[in-house]
Amino acid sequence: MAYHFFQIPTRDSAEAERELNQCLSTHRVLAVDRRWVDLGENSFWAICVDCLDRSIAPTSNKSGSNQRPRIDYKELLSPQEFARFAELRNLRKELAGEDGVPVYTVFTNEQLAQIVQQGVSSKSELQKIDGVGESRVEKYGERLLNYLQAGRKEGETSEESVSTDP
Repeated sequence: MAYHFFQIPTRDSAEAERELNQCLSTHRVLAVDRRWVDLGENSFWAICVDCLDRSIAPTSNKSGSNQRPRIDYKELLSPQEFARFAELRNLRKELAGEDGVPVYTVFTNEQLAQIVQQGVSSKSELQKIDGVGESRVEKYGERLLNYLQAGRKEGETSEESVSTDP
């Protein structure tokens, strides 16, 4: 994750607003925290933007709708992370099929990418992912974490076999 900080003054704010909007349009935003700093005539908004590490290229929306630009997770994630992300998407599809719900109601692609990038290994870490609440953790957390743990053990086994072969 990357953090970007901005101060938007009450007067002559056009340049600061432009910088903030530029950041918002070129990064995959995870969260925005804003605080009002009251200093009389020198008051301002203090804004922290929490983004994924890599910026996204602005894309034109051919349909003209207000849909968010598509994210290419293959570019955003390392090859190892993307392989894990793809495995988690398959698990998500399986879970959604069992419950008869759309896949995005289980976990979104953004959430799966964060799970992979942050190396989530516990329910408390899973709950720290933006948009993953207690009910999702309760419903899908144990199965997801068991799947992640099994993958980590497979990775360790394959690494051990490579290092111990003569």
